[in-house]
Amino acid sequence: MESQDPQNPENLAQTPPSNPTFPSPTNIVHKVKSNLVFHSKWAELNGAMGDLGTYIPIVLALTLAKDLNLGTTLIFSGLYNIVTGAIYGVPMPVQPMKSIAAVAISDGNFNIPEVMAAGISTGAILFVLGATGLMQLVYKLIPLSVVRGIQLSQGLSFAMSAVKYIRKVQDFSKSKSKGDRHWLGLDGLILAIVCACFIIVVNGAGEERNDREADGEEERNIRRKRIRKIMATIPSALIIFLLGVILAFIRRPKVVNDIKFGPSSIEVVQISRQAWKEGFIKGTIPQLPLSVLNSVIAVCKLSSDLFPGREFSATSLSVTVGLMNLVGCWFGAMPCCHGAGGLAGQYKFGGRSGGCVAILGAAKMILGLVLGTSLVTILDQFPVGLLGVLLLFAGIELAMTCRDMNSKEEAFVMLICAAVSLVGSSAALGFVCGIIVHVLLKLRNSSRDQPCSTVWTRGTP
Repeated sequence: MESQDPQNPENLAQTPPSNPTFPSPTNIVHKVKSNLVFHSKWAELNGAMGDLGTYIPIVLALTLAKDLNLGTTLIFSGLYNIVTGAIYGVPMPVQPMKSIAAVAISDGNFNIPEVMAAGISTGAILFVLGATGLMQLVYKLIPLSVVRGIQLSQGLSFAMSAVKYIRKVQDFSKSKSKGDRHWLGLDGLILAIVCACFIIVVNGAGEERNDREADGEEERNIRRKRIRKIMATIPSALIIFLLGVILAFIRRPKVVNDIKFGPSSIEVVQISRQAWKEGFIKGTIPQLPLSVLNSVIAVCKLSSDLFPGREFSATSLSVTVGLMNLVGCWFGAMPCCHGAGGLAGQYKFGGRSGGCVAILGAAKMILGLVLGTSLVTILDQFPVGLLGVLLLFAGIELAMTCRDMNSKEEAFVMLICAAVSLVGSSAALGFVCGIIVHVLLKLRNSSRDQPCSTVWTRGTP
Protein backbone atom coordinates (compact mmCIF):
# COMPACT_ATOMS: atom_id res chain seq x y z
CA MET A 1 0.00 0.00 0.00
CA GLU A 2 1.38 3.39 -0.99
CA SER A 3 2.18 5.84 1.77
CA GLN A 4 1.73 8.88 -0.44
CA ASP A 5 -0.57 9.70 -3.33
CA PRO A 6 1.73 10.26 -6.31
CA GLN A 7 -0.94 12.37 -7.99
CA ASN A 8 -0.70 15.01 -5.26
CA PRO A 9 0.92 18.20 -6.66
CA GLU A 10 2.90 18.51 -3.41
CA ASN A 11 4.42 15.08 -4.01
CA LEU A 12 5.03 15.84 -7.67
CA ALA A 13 6.84 18.99 -6.62
CA GLN A 14 9.37 16.81 -4.82
CA THR A 15 10.08 14.86 -8.01
CA PRO A 16 13.14 16.10 -9.90
CA PRO A 17 12.65 17.47 -13.42
CA SER A 18 12.36 14.84 -16.14
CA ASN A 19 14.78 16.25 -18.66
CA PRO A 20 18.24 16.56 -17.11
CA THR A 21 21.23 14.78 -18.64
CA PHE A 22 22.20 11.66 -16.73
CA PRO A 23 25.81 10.48 -16.80
CA SER A 24 25.19 6.73 -16.72
CA PRO A 25 22.90 4.34 -18.66
CA THR A 26 21.72 2.87 -15.35
CA ASN A 27 20.31 6.21 -14.25
CA ILE A 28 18.64 6.68 -17.62
CA VAL A 29 16.93 3.29 -17.42
CA HIS A 30 15.81 4.00 -13.86
CA LYS A 31 14.40 7.39 -14.88
CA VAL A 32 12.54 5.94 -17.87
CA LYS A 33 10.97 3.29 -15.65
CA SER A 34 9.87 5.90 -13.10
CA ASN A 35 8.46 8.09 -15.88
CA LEU A 36 6.38 5.23 -17.30
CA VAL A 37 5.05 3.79 -14.02
CA PHE A 38 1.28 4.13 -13.53
CA HIS A 39 0.18 6.31 -10.62
CA SER A 40 -3.29 4.77 -10.78
CA LYS A 41 -4.16 2.05 -13.30
CA TRP A 42 -7.72 3.06 -14.15
CA ALA A 43 -7.02 6.78 -13.96
CA GLU A 44 -4.12 6.51 -16.41
CA LEU A 45 -6.13 4.36 -18.84
CA ASN A 46 -8.96 6.85 -18.61
CA GLY A 47 -6.61 9.78 -19.20
CA ALA A 48 -5.28 8.14 -22.37
CA MET A 49 -8.72 8.68 -23.94
CA GLY A 50 -8.72 12.43 -23.23
CA ASP A 51 -6.94 13.37 -26.46
CA LEU A 52 -8.97 11.26 -28.92
CA GLY A 53 -11.62 13.94 -29.43
CA THR A 54 -8.99 15.92 -31.35
CA TYR A 55 -6.92 13.09 -32.84
CA ILE A 56 -9.60 10.91 -34.45
CA PRO A 57 -11.56 13.59 -36.41
CA ILE A 58 -8.43 15.09 -38.02
CA VAL A 59 -6.80 11.77 -38.92
CA LEU A 60 -10.11 10.37 -40.17
CA ALA A 61 -10.74 13.44 -42.32
CA LEU A 62 -7.31 13.27 -43.96
CA THR A 63 -7.63 9.54 -44.56
CA LEU A 64 -10.99 9.96 -46.28
CA ALA A 65 -10.17 13.16 -48.17
CA LYS A 66 -6.51 12.69 -49.12
CA ASP A 67 -5.89 8.94 -48.73
CA LEU A 68 -3.53 9.41 -45.78
CA ASN A 69 -1.77 6.17 -44.83
CA LEU A 70 -3.60 5.59 -41.55
CA GLY A 71 -1.58 2.50 -40.65
CA THR A 72 1.74 4.33 -40.99
CA THR A 73 0.39 7.32 -39.08
CA LEU A 74 -0.75 5.10 -36.20
CA ILE A 75 2.60 3.31 -36.02
CA PHE A 76 4.69 6.48 -35.98
CA SER A 77 2.40 8.48 -33.69
CA GLY A 78 2.26 5.50 -31.34
CA LEU A 79 6.05 5.41 -31.28
CA TYR A 80 6.10 9.17 -30.58
CA ASN A 81 3.70 8.64 -27.64
CA ILE A 82 5.90 5.98 -26.08
CA VAL A 83 9.12 7.96 -26.50
CA THR A 84 7.71 11.27 -25.18
CA GLY A 85 6.08 9.47 -22.25
CA ALA A 86 9.44 7.92 -21.36
CA ILE A 87 11.28 11.24 -21.71
CA TYR A 88 8.91 13.61 -19.91
CA GLY A 89 7.07 11.42 -17.41
CA VAL A 90 3.77 13.27 -17.91
CA PRO A 91 0.92 12.67 -20.41
CA MET A 92 2.62 14.68 -23.17
CA PRO A 93 0.21 14.49 -26.14
CA VAL A 94 0.95 13.81 -29.79
CA GLN A 95 -1.58 15.58 -32.03
CA PRO A 96 -1.91 16.21 -35.78
CA MET A 97 -0.82 19.66 -36.98
CA LYS A 98 -4.20 21.33 -37.32
CA SER A 99 -3.38 24.16 -39.72
CA ILE A 100 -1.72 21.84 -42.24
CA ALA A 101 -4.66 19.44 -41.96
CA ALA A 102 -7.15 22.26 -42.52
CA VAL A 103 -5.36 23.38 -45.70
CA ALA A 104 -5.21 19.80 -47.01
CA ILE A 105 -8.93 19.24 -46.48
CA SER A 106 -10.01 22.56 -48.02
CA ASP A 107 -7.55 22.71 -50.96
CA GLY A 108 -7.98 20.12 -53.69
CA ASN A 109 -4.42 20.64 -54.97
CA PHE A 110 -2.79 20.22 -51.57
CA ASN A 111 -2.16 16.47 -51.47
CA ILE A 112 -0.01 14.04 -49.47
CA PRO A 113 3.36 15.18 -50.92
CA GLU A 114 2.53 18.80 -50.03
CA VAL A 115 1.32 17.76 -46.56
CA MET A 116 4.56 15.90 -45.87
CA ALA A 117 6.68 18.74 -47.27
CA ALA A 118 4.89 21.17 -44.93
CA GLY A 119 5.46 18.85 -41.97
CA ILE A 120 9.16 18.37 -42.72
CA SER A 121 9.72 22.10 -43.20
CA THR A 122 7.88 22.98 -39.98
CA GLY A 123 9.79 20.30 -38.10
CA ALA A 124 13.14 21.51 -39.43
CA ILE A 125 12.47 25.10 -38.35
CA LEU A 126 11.31 24.03 -34.88
CA PHE A 127 14.35 21.79 -34.50
CA VAL A 128 16.70 24.67 -35.36
CA LEU A 129 14.88 27.06 -33.01
CA GLY A 130 15.19 24.54 -30.21
CA ALA A 131 18.77 23.44 -30.86
CA THR A 132 20.03 27.04 -30.98
CA GLY A 133 18.21 28.05 -27.78
CA LEU A 134 16.11 30.68 -29.54
CA MET A 135 12.87 28.97 -28.52
CA GLN A 136 13.79 29.17 -24.84
CA LEU A 137 14.55 32.87 -25.27
CA VAL A 138 11.14 33.43 -26.86
CA TYR A 139 9.48 31.54 -24.02
CA LYS A 140 11.13 33.75 -21.39
CA LEU A 141 10.19 36.99 -23.18
CA ILE A 142 6.50 36.28 -23.83
CA PRO A 143 4.26 37.69 -21.02
CA LEU A 144 2.15 35.19 -19.09
CA SER A 145 -1.05 37.10 -19.93
CA VAL A 146 -0.41 36.56 -23.67
CA VAL A 147 0.24 32.85 -23.13
CA ARG A 148 -3.01 32.63 -21.18
CA GLY A 149 -4.80 34.37 -24.04
CA ILE A 150 -3.56 31.73 -26.49
CA GLN A 151 -4.61 28.96 -24.11
CA LEU A 152 -8.05 30.52 -23.60
CA SER A 153 -8.65 30.91 -27.33
CA GLN A 154 -7.51 27.35 -28.05
CA GLY A 155 -9.65 25.95 -25.25
CA LEU A 156 -12.75 27.84 -26.38
CA SER A 157 -12.05 26.86 -29.99
CA PHE A 158 -12.01 23.21 -28.97
CA ALA A 159 -15.22 23.66 -26.98
CA MET A 160 -17.01 25.34 -29.90
CA SER A 161 -15.88 22.60 -32.29
CA ALA A 162 -17.10 20.04 -29.76
CA VAL A 163 -20.56 21.63 -29.59
CA LYS A 164 -20.65 21.59 -33.40
CA TYR A 165 -19.80 17.87 -33.40
CA ILE A 166 -22.61 17.23 -30.92
CA ARG A 167 -25.29 19.36 -32.60
CA LYS A 168 -24.50 18.85 -36.29
CA VAL A 169 -23.94 15.84 -38.53
CA GLN A 170 -20.34 16.01 -39.74
CA ASP A 171 -18.73 15.25 -43.10
CA PHE A 172 -15.07 15.02 -42.09
CA SER A 173 -13.88 14.35 -45.64
CA LYS A 174 -15.06 17.86 -46.61
CA SER A 175 -14.72 19.44 -43.15
CA LYS A 176 -18.35 20.56 -43.27
CA SER A 177 -21.56 20.16 -41.27
CA LYS A 178 -24.48 18.53 -43.09
CA GLY A 179 -27.37 19.50 -40.85
CA ASP A 180 -28.90 19.15 -37.40
CA ARG A 181 -28.32 15.88 -35.59
CA HIS A 182 -31.41 13.84 -34.67
CA TRP A 183 -32.36 13.52 -31.03
CA LEU A 184 -32.68 9.74 -31.14
CA GLY A 185 -30.44 7.12 -32.68
CA LEU A 186 -27.04 5.52 -32.12
CA ASP A 187 -25.40 8.89 -32.73
CA GLY A 188 -28.17 11.13 -31.49
CA LEU A 189 -28.25 14.19 -29.29
CA ILE A 190 -29.70 12.29 -26.33
CA LEU A 191 -26.79 9.86 -26.37
CA ALA A 192 -24.25 12.70 -26.35
CA ILE A 193 -26.09 14.60 -23.60
CA VAL A 194 -26.32 11.49 -21.40
CA CYS A 195 -22.58 10.84 -21.86
CA ALA A 196 -21.76 14.46 -21.03
CA CYS A 197 -23.85 14.26 -17.85
CA PHE A 198 -22.12 10.98 -16.97
CA ILE A 199 -18.69 12.65 -17.17
CA ILE A 200 -19.86 15.60 -15.07
CA VAL A 201 -21.26 13.32 -12.36
CA VAL A 202 -18.11 11.17 -12.28
CA ASN A 203 -15.40 13.82 -12.77
CA GLY A 204 -17.12 16.93 -11.49
CA ALA A 205 -15.59 20.26 -12.43
CA GLY A 206 -12.11 18.80 -12.56
CA GLU A 207 -11.20 18.58 -8.90
CA GLU A 208 -7.95 16.85 -8.10
CA ARG A 209 -8.41 13.17 -7.42
CA ASN A 210 -6.25 13.54 -4.33
CA ASP A 211 -8.70 16.08 -2.89
CA ARG A 212 -10.88 13.25 -1.69
CA GLU A 213 -7.96 12.09 0.46
CA ALA A 214 -7.16 15.55 1.81
CA ASP A 215 -10.75 16.19 2.67
CA GLY A 216 -11.30 12.71 4.13
CA GLU A 217 -10.95 13.74 7.75
CA GLU A 218 -13.31 16.65 7.29
CA GLU A 219 -15.99 14.52 5.63
CA ARG A 220 -18.71 13.96 8.17
CA ASN A 221 -20.90 11.76 6.08
CA ILE A 222 -18.98 8.46 5.76
CA ARG A 223 -21.42 7.09 3.22
CA ARG A 224 -20.98 10.11 0.97
CA LYS A 225 -17.22 9.80 1.31
CA ARG A 226 -17.31 6.17 0.11
CA ILE A 227 -19.51 7.09 -2.86
CA ARG A 228 -17.08 9.81 -3.91
CA LYS A 229 -14.16 7.38 -3.73
CA ILE A 230 -15.98 4.82 -5.85
CA MET A 231 -17.03 7.40 -8.45
CA ALA A 232 -13.50 8.79 -8.67
CA THR A 233 -12.22 5.37 -9.78
CA ILE A 234 -14.73 5.05 -12.65
CA PRO A 235 -12.89 5.49 -16.00
CA SER A 236 -15.55 7.68 -17.61
CA ALA A 237 -13.69 8.53 -20.83
CA LEU A 238 -12.62 4.92 -21.37
CA ILE A 239 -16.20 3.72 -20.92
CA ILE A 240 -17.49 6.27 -23.44
CA PHE A 241 -14.81 5.35 -25.97
CA LEU A 242 -15.57 1.63 -25.66
CA LEU A 243 -19.27 2.42 -26.00
CA GLY A 244 -18.49 4.28 -29.23
CA VAL A 245 -16.57 1.27 -30.60
CA ILE A 246 -19.51 -1.05 -29.83
CA LEU A 247 -21.97 1.36 -31.43
CA ALA A 248 -19.76 1.60 -34.52
CA PHE A 249 -20.20 -2.14 -35.14
CA ILE A 250 -23.93 -1.98 -34.35
CA ARG A 251 -24.46 0.92 -36.78
CA ARG A 252 -22.91 -1.05 -39.64
CA PRO A 253 -22.38 -4.74 -38.84
CA LYS A 254 -20.92 -5.40 -42.30
CA VAL A 255 -17.94 -3.24 -41.37
CA VAL A 256 -16.32 -6.48 -40.20
CA ASN A 257 -16.11 -7.63 -43.82
CA ASP A 258 -14.09 -4.54 -44.77
CA ILE A 259 -11.36 -5.22 -42.21
CA LYS A 260 -8.09 -6.50 -43.65
CA PHE A 261 -5.47 -7.79 -41.27
CA GLY A 262 -1.85 -6.82 -41.62
CA PRO A 263 0.08 -3.54 -41.65
CA SER A 264 -0.09 -1.05 -44.48
CA SER A 265 2.95 -0.84 -46.72
CA ILE A 266 5.39 1.85 -45.61
CA GLU A 267 7.00 3.71 -48.49
CA VAL A 268 9.08 6.85 -48.82
CA VAL A 269 6.95 9.75 -50.08
CA GLN A 270 8.21 11.27 -53.32
CA ILE A 271 8.16 15.06 -52.94
CA SER A 272 8.68 17.21 -56.04
CA ARG A 273 10.16 20.70 -56.07
CA GLN A 274 6.69 22.14 -56.65
CA ALA A 275 5.34 20.16 -53.69
CA TRP A 276 8.08 21.62 -51.46
CA LYS A 277 7.13 25.12 -52.58
CA GLU A 278 3.38 24.64 -52.13
CA GLY A 279 3.86 22.84 -48.82
CA PHE A 280 5.99 25.62 -47.36
CA ILE A 281 3.82 28.52 -48.56
CA LYS A 282 0.38 27.03 -47.86
CA GLY A 283 1.24 24.71 -44.97
CA THR A 284 4.36 25.70 -43.06
CA ILE A 285 3.81 29.47 -42.94
CA PRO A 286 0.35 29.28 -41.28
CA GLN A 287 1.30 26.28 -39.13
CA LEU A 288 4.55 27.63 -37.67
CA PRO A 289 3.06 30.33 -35.38
CA LEU A 290 0.50 27.85 -34.06
CA SER A 291 3.20 25.25 -33.37
CA VAL A 292 5.45 27.74 -31.59
CA LEU A 293 2.66 29.16 -29.45
CA ASN A 294 0.41 26.17 -28.73
CA SER A 295 2.76 23.20 -29.15
CA VAL A 296 5.75 24.63 -27.30
CA ILE A 297 5.13 27.85 -25.36
CA ALA A 298 1.63 27.02 -24.06
CA VAL A 299 2.59 23.40 -23.29
CA CYS A 300 5.62 24.56 -21.26
CA LYS A 301 3.45 26.84 -19.15
CA LEU A 302 0.61 24.35 -18.79
CA SER A 303 2.96 21.56 -17.71
CA SER A 304 4.34 23.78 -14.93
CA ASP A 305 0.77 24.60 -13.85
CA LEU A 306 -0.46 21.00 -13.79
CA PHE A 307 2.73 19.34 -12.59
CA PRO A 308 4.60 21.65 -10.19
CA GLY A 309 8.28 20.81 -10.10
CA ARG A 310 8.21 19.04 -13.48
CA GLU A 311 8.77 21.98 -15.78
CA PHE A 312 10.15 21.34 -19.27
CA SER A 313 12.25 23.67 -21.35
CA ALA A 314 10.97 25.12 -24.58
CA THR A 315 14.20 23.86 -26.13
CA SER A 316 13.35 20.24 -25.32
CA LEU A 317 9.76 20.42 -26.61
CA SER A 318 10.80 22.24 -29.78
CA VAL A 319 13.48 19.62 -30.54
CA THR A 320 11.13 16.66 -29.98
CA VAL A 321 8.44 18.16 -32.23
CA GLY A 322 11.08 18.82 -34.88
CA LEU A 323 12.50 15.29 -34.74
CA MET A 324 9.05 13.68 -34.93
CA ASN A 325 8.35 15.34 -38.26
CA LEU A 326 11.87 15.06 -39.65
CA VAL A 327 11.53 11.28 -39.30
CA GLY A 328 7.90 10.27 -39.81
CA CYS A 329 6.79 12.60 -42.60
CA TRP A 330 9.23 11.03 -45.07
CA PHE A 331 7.22 7.80 -44.76
CA GLY A 332 3.74 9.33 -45.02
CA ALA A 333 2.93 9.76 -41.32
CA MET A 334 0.71 12.74 -40.51
CA PRO A 335 2.71 15.80 -39.31
CA CYS A 336 2.46 15.85 -35.52
CA CYS A 337 3.13 18.16 -32.60
CA HIS A 338 2.41 18.49 -28.92
CA GLY A 339 -0.64 20.49 -27.84
CA ALA A 340 -1.89 22.24 -24.72
CA GLY A 341 -5.42 21.01 -25.40
CA GLY A 342 -4.35 17.38 -25.50
CA LEU A 343 -2.36 17.74 -22.29
CA ALA A 344 -5.33 19.38 -20.56
CA GLY A 345 -7.69 16.68 -21.82
CA GLN A 346 -5.55 13.79 -20.64
CA TYR A 347 -5.03 15.48 -17.28
CA LYS A 348 -8.77 16.12 -16.96
CA PHE A 349 -9.55 12.41 -17.21
CA GLY A 350 -6.81 11.23 -14.84
CA GLY A 351 -3.54 11.07 -16.79
CA ARG A 352 -0.61 11.87 -14.50
CA SER A 353 2.40 9.91 -15.81
CA GLY A 354 4.21 9.08 -19.02
CA GLY A 355 2.64 5.63 -18.80
CA CYS A 356 -0.69 7.22 -19.76
CA VAL A 357 0.48 8.17 -23.26
CA ALA A 358 2.77 5.14 -23.51
CA ILE A 359 -0.19 2.76 -23.24
CA LEU A 360 -2.04 4.86 -25.82
CA GLY A 361 1.00 4.68 -28.09
CA ALA A 362 1.23 0.91 -27.70
CA ALA A 363 -2.46 0.60 -28.64
CA LYS A 364 -1.91 2.78 -31.73
CA MET A 365 1.06 0.69 -32.84
CA ILE A 366 -0.85 -2.57 -32.37
CA LEU A 367 -3.83 -1.25 -34.37
CA GLY A 368 -1.51 0.08 -37.08
CA LEU A 369 0.30 -3.25 -37.38
CA VAL A 370 -2.78 -5.48 -37.14
CA LEU A 371 -5.45 -3.51 -39.01
CA GLY A 372 -3.53 -0.84 -40.93
CA THR A 373 -5.56 1.56 -43.04
CA SER A 374 -8.65 -0.68 -42.91
CA LEU A 375 -9.26 0.73 -39.42
CA VAL A 376 -10.77 3.77 -41.13
CA THR A 377 -13.92 1.75 -41.89
CA ILE A 378 -14.51 1.39 -38.13
CA LEU A 379 -13.62 4.98 -37.25
CA ASP A 380 -15.99 6.23 -39.95
CA GLN A 381 -18.88 4.64 -38.04
CA PHE A 382 -17.76 5.90 -34.61
CA PRO A 383 -20.45 8.21 -33.14
CA VAL A 384 -19.17 11.74 -33.73
CA GLY A 385 -21.29 13.08 -30.88
CA LEU A 386 -19.23 11.05 -28.41
CA LEU A 387 -16.00 12.48 -29.83
CA GLY A 388 -17.56 15.91 -29.33
CA VAL A 389 -18.21 15.14 -25.67
CA LEU A 390 -14.56 14.16 -25.05
CA LEU A 391 -13.32 17.22 -26.94
CA LEU A 392 -15.68 19.53 -25.02
CA PHE A 393 -14.22 18.67 -21.62
CA ALA A 394 -10.66 18.83 -22.94
CA GLY A 395 -11.30 22.36 -24.23
CA ILE A 396 -12.93 23.50 -21.00
CA GLU A 397 -10.04 22.11 -18.95
CA LEU A 398 -7.56 24.06 -21.07
CA ALA A 399 -9.56 27.28 -20.82
CA MET A 400 -9.81 26.92 -17.03
CA THR A 401 -6.04 27.24 -16.66
CA CYS A 402 -6.50 30.96 -17.32
CA ARG A 403 -8.27 31.59 -14.02
CA ASP A 404 -5.03 32.78 -12.38
CA MET A 405 -5.18 36.16 -14.15
CA ASN A 406 -6.03 38.13 -11.01
CA SER A 407 -5.28 41.72 -12.02
CA LYS A 408 -7.53 43.63 -14.37
CA GLU A 409 -4.58 44.52 -16.60
CA GLU A 410 -3.56 40.88 -17.07
CA ALA A 411 -7.13 39.83 -17.74
CA PHE A 412 -7.51 42.67 -20.26
CA VAL A 413 -4.46 41.55 -22.27
CA MET A 414 -5.55 37.92 -22.09
CA LEU A 415 -9.06 38.64 -23.34
CA ILE A 416 -7.84 40.87 -26.18
CA CYS A 417 -5.46 38.12 -27.29
CA ALA A 418 -8.15 35.43 -27.03
CA ALA A 419 -10.82 37.48 -28.81
CA VAL A 420 -8.59 38.34 -31.77
CA SER A 421 -7.37 34.74 -32.02
CA LEU A 422 -10.92 33.40 -32.10
CA VAL A 423 -12.49 35.97 -34.42
CA GLY A 424 -9.49 36.14 -36.74
CA SER A 425 -8.95 32.35 -36.63
CA SER A 426 -5.26 33.03 -36.17
CA ALA A 427 -3.20 32.46 -33.04
CA ALA A 428 -0.41 34.52 -34.60
CA LEU A 429 -2.67 37.55 -35.06
CA GLY A 430 -3.96 37.26 -31.49
CA PHE A 431 -0.40 36.91 -30.22
CA VAL A 432 0.75 40.09 -32.02
CA CYS A 433 -2.23 42.07 -30.72
CA GLY A 434 -1.67 40.75 -27.19
CA ILE A 435 2.01 41.77 -27.25
CA ILE A 436 1.14 45.25 -28.56
CA VAL A 437 -1.51 45.80 -25.87
CA HIS A 438 0.87 44.53 -23.17
CA VAL A 439 3.64 46.91 -24.27
CA LEU A 440 1.27 49.90 -24.52
CA LEU A 441 -0.05 49.26 -21.02
CA LYS A 442 3.49 49.00 -19.63
CA LEU A 443 4.46 52.29 -21.31
CA ARG A 444 1.32 53.96 -20.00
CA ASN A 445 1.98 52.75 -16.47
CA SER A 446 5.64 53.79 -16.54
CA SER A 447 4.80 57.32 -17.73
CA ARG A 448 2.02 57.63 -15.18
CA ASP A 449 4.31 56.54 -12.35
CA GLN A 450 6.90 59.25 -13.11
CA PRO A 451 6.93 62.15 -10.60
CA CYS A 452 5.47 65.40 -11.91
CA SER A 453 8.68 67.26 -11.03
CA THR A 454 10.65 64.94 -13.31
CA VAL A 455 8.31 65.62 -16.20
CA TRP A 456 8.55 69.40 -15.72
CA THR A 457 12.36 69.29 -15.35
CA ARG A 458 12.69 67.40 -18.64
CA GLY A 459 10.51 69.97 -20.35
CA THR A 460 12.52 72.99 -19.09
CA PRO A 461 14.87 74.54 -21.70
